Amino acid sequence: MIRFYLKEQLSEKGFREKRRVTLEEASRATGIGRNTLSRIASNRGCNTTTDNLDKLCKYFECSLSDLAVYVEDQ
Repeated sequence: MIRFYLKEQLSEKGFREKRRVTLEEASRATGIGRNTLSRIASNRGCNTTTDNLDKLCKYFECSLSDLAVYVEDQ
């Protein structure tokens, strides 16, 4: 299963910029729907497109491994 670190990336970006970064702001900046970002942040093994992952990596200025990791199913 793929585990996303979207919440952690939001927190890190907020820390770097000394402000609160919301899903709504990330949605506007990336063009990814707010509901899609919420699903990525909340659901285990959420399915999303590589285009979305590319946009998120660009927004957070991170690599894919900072945004998602493979975790074996229990």
